[in-house]
Amino acid sequence: MAIGLGLGLAVPARAADAPCRSAACAAPATNDGVAPQNVVETAHLTERAAEKAARAALAAAVAAGQRVSVAVLDRGGNPIVVLRGDGAGPHTYESAQRKAYTAASFNAPTSVLVGRLEQNPTLADIPGTLFLAGGLPITYQGSPIAGIGVAGAPSGLLDEEFARAGIEALGH
Repeated sequence: MAIGLGLGLAVPARAADAPCRSAACAAPATNDGVAPQNVVETAHLTERAAEKAARAALAAAVAAGQRVSVAVLDRGGNPIVVLRGDGAGPHTYESAQRKAYTAASFNAPTSVLVGRLEQNPTLADIPGTLFLAGGLPITYQGSPIAGIGVAGAPSGLLDEEFARAGIEALGH
């Protein structure tokens, strides 16, 4: 199927509709020159799932009368969804992201990681991390694929409770 541009020309509506005129199109490459043993496949949290988790965490906080920010970051620390709840302090936006990143990076709740600082205080020097309760890893088949962080409640353990509500929403 082609679409007209009003110039007497027709261009394919989709690349799949374009005729293949090169040898490269004749047979698809199977590995692009990389041996399979040199590739690792990983799972990723979808945007829809990240939003569902973030909204569930925020709803739990609002129901408890708390003003928080919620962040869901991928395993590499890239934001998928960040929500700053109504009335949440300006510091909560970054704190939620840093908690999520810390939890995903270490594959542990940030409340647990706080204790590790006593044994190794230089952990706090790792850029982008925040060792305060409120961050949880999101795992799939035992491996971290993302992290969720909540910041703004008067207690990090409350933040963690709201983050847990976000993760629980993913089981449905």
